[in-house]
Amino acid sequence: MTTTEAAATALWPRIGDIPHPRFRVPFLGDILATSPKRPVQGSMRLAAELGPIFHRNIFGQRIVVVSGADLVAELVDESRFAKRVVLGVESLRSVGGDGLFTAHNEEPSWQRAHDILAPAFTREAMVRYHPTMLRMAARLTGRWDARADEGTPVDVPGDMTKLTLETIGNTGFGYDFGSFERDEPHPFVTAMVGALHTAQQRVIIPPVIGPLLTRRADRRNAACTAFMASVVDEIVRERVAAGDTRTDDLLGLMLNTAQPGTGARLDPANIRNQVITFLVAGHETTSGALSFALYYLAKHPEVMARAQEEVDRVWGPDGDPGYEQVSKLRHVRRVLDEALRLWPTAPGFVRAAREDTLLGGKYPMRAGAWAVVLIPVLHRDPSVWGADAERFDPDRFLPERVRARPGHVFKPFGTGERACIGRQFALHEATLVLGLLLRRYHLHDHADYRLKVVERLTLMPEGFTLALSRRRR
Repeated sequence: MTTTEAAATALWPRIGDIPHPRFRVPFLGDILATSPKRPVQGSMRLAAELGPIFHRNIFGQRIVVVSGADLVAELVDESRFAKRVVLGVESLRSVGGDGLFTAHNEEPSWQRAHDILAPAFTREAMVRYHPTMLRMAARLTGRWDARADEGTPVDVPGDMTKLTLETIGNTGFGYDFGSFERDEPHPFVTAMVGALHTAQQRVIIPPVIGPLLTRRADRRNAACTAFMASVVDEIVRERVAAGDTRTDDLLGLMLNTAQPGTGARLDPANIRNQVITFLVAGHETTSGALSFALYYLAKHPEVMARAQEEVDRVWGPDGDPGYEQVSKLRHVRRVLDEALRLWPTAPGFVRAAREDTLLGGKYPMRAGAWAVVLIPVLHRDPSVWGADAERFDPDRFLPERVRARPGHVFKPFGTGERACIGRQFALHEATLVLGLLLRRYHLHDHADYRLKVVERLTLMPEGFTLALSRRRR
């Protein structure tokens, strides 16, 4: 037994009682049941075969995966479990350091940054961001108008990435990446994708020889990380040089305010880590959510027609919708929620036992033992979502049906005190954008696209294009 396996056995004393894949190989473990390029989808297949809890052995590292609603109900209990930074998120610390997403619970920078940044996500702040979101969306529709007039399909994930990067850049940091003036993605996006891929691949490298096999990838990752840091340093440098003391966006709060109660401020290194975290997490997951929602709308014309009717009725045919009007698009929001149910763009979170406990009345966990919650399978648990859980149906999120379900079964933004701080920002932006696109265009699945999901810690449709036609109202 390796040191890693012994540690896992100590933390999970009866790990042998937990199902695991067949054909386990000495030293390599369950490598034959591993999908290096698509580990989430590979784990989804294993969950279908092995059930609501299983474990994997990858080069001696034991990973417990949980997806059953009853077990997740325990893992989200903050009195018993807490967030743990391991696997791909741990690897991502080379990019985000002690930023909000990648910080360990015991690092004081997490609570300090959370308290300082909380005002950036109040209702008053969202009202301030709304006009900027509209301007960024207008840049997207200007691009899509030209494609519609030319009869040229649009690259949905690519354009959603440009939109959401510009939105977080402009609202959060007063910085414009010029994405819509480029044919190719901004170099920041290219570097980010490279860093995310590297973080995912580092989860399954073999011990001892692993560092030898990943030298080239590590050099590329270092270059990607250095470039991202240089972009952020320029953003901060411009703000400081301008002598700007405002506190109406994320960067202003970090530079010019202190933690309430303690007076502690964020140091320059942590500010850089926070900016990188928000630029990456603030656009990557939202662009994926928008892309999946547009995919399902194109595949379900009856749902699209119903959503268009709602937009026309609530917003009218012309003019910019006000902040309050966005939340009135209840069916459009249900479309977004259902897309996030089937393909949560941040597909997992890790929970560790605060003290010795028993999971599901059967599996002993020592303090520090952790498990991965596999959200796409949780969101398909037939005991909660029904026998048709694979079917796209926005009416699952009608108010009476939401009230009838326990809250822990829908977790696209994580859970507990470490859940996504920008949830309302992302939902407002995505609902606004979907409403604007539905009011303006018919979406045509011109290539009979078959969904292919690419993984880079986050999830995104790959190679998805749409043909557009202007709506005549």
